[in-house]
Amino acid sequence: MTIARKFTSLLQRVLQPRSSPAEVRFRITNLTRRVEIADRIEIADRGERRRKGLLGRSGLGAGEGLWIVPCEAVHTFGMQFPIDLVYLDRKARVVKTRSHVRPGRLSACLTAHSVVELPSGTVQGTLTRAGDKLELIQVPLSSASN
Repeated sequence: MTIARKFTSLLQRVLQPRSSPAEVRFRITNLTRRVEIADRIEIADRGERRRKGLLGRSGLGAGEGLWIVPCEAVHTFGMQFPIDLVYLDRKARVVKTRSHVRPGRLSACLTAHSVVELPSGTVQGTLTRAGDKLELIQVPLSSASN
């Protein structure tokens, strides 16, 4: 099975109806750099969750994040903390990164299919760069909450 088909299959499973968006969590690994980026990634793939994003939170802990699918642009208006952004194409390859995006800013990447919002410092700490290949693996909530 090709990488594109694996990613498409994963997206189809993720996009199936479920009772709560918090039921699904992901672990993201940078395969190019052989480093885990985060192990508690929530997904925002539907209306309300996509609109809210990280608004109302006071911060993100190490290993936490939000994967917005689909998404080409984000804003940090109304947020209380800076974040790192990793824009991905449909094959989970990094198209663009932005570090320490402060509140009140806009960021876009028109070639992206999705974006992962992470705690500020994650991109630099994991040396994640454009062109890196990421792996997004769904994890059970019991594993994701540890």
